[in-house]
Parts: sequence; C-alpha cells; structure tokens
Amino acid sequence: MNWDQIEGKWKEMSGSVKAKWGDLTDDEIAEINGNREALEGKIQAKYGKSKEEAKAEVDEFLNNH
Repeated sequence: MNWDQIEGKWKEMSGSVKAKWGDLTDDEIAEINGNREALEGKIQAKYGKSKEEAKAEVDEFLNNH
C-alpha cells in the first residue's frame, strides 16, 4: 500500500495508527487527516523522536499495510 492509499482511507486506517502510536489522541489523529508529514511531526513531538526516526517508523507502518 502506498501513502496515497492510506491518505484516501484515513478513517479506516486511523485505528491502525492508534494501535501503533497509542499516545496520539483521537483529536490528533483526526487533525493529521492522512497527511504523512503531520503524522511524522506528531510522532516526533509525542515520542521525542528525531525526524529520521519518525520517518522510519512511518515507512515501517506503510510496509506493514
């Protein structure tokens, strides 16, 4: 699955996002609204990750879906 597909199915994918990054609130997930950069930014802020680490986690998430 590529990111465009995830973006298009964001409501369906939000449960998987919540399962992977449980510290993200429902409001934050809704705010991200399928935007990859926004997701990476939230991961950085919530988990204290570097930009590269957040990108790698999102890449891994993408590969698993």
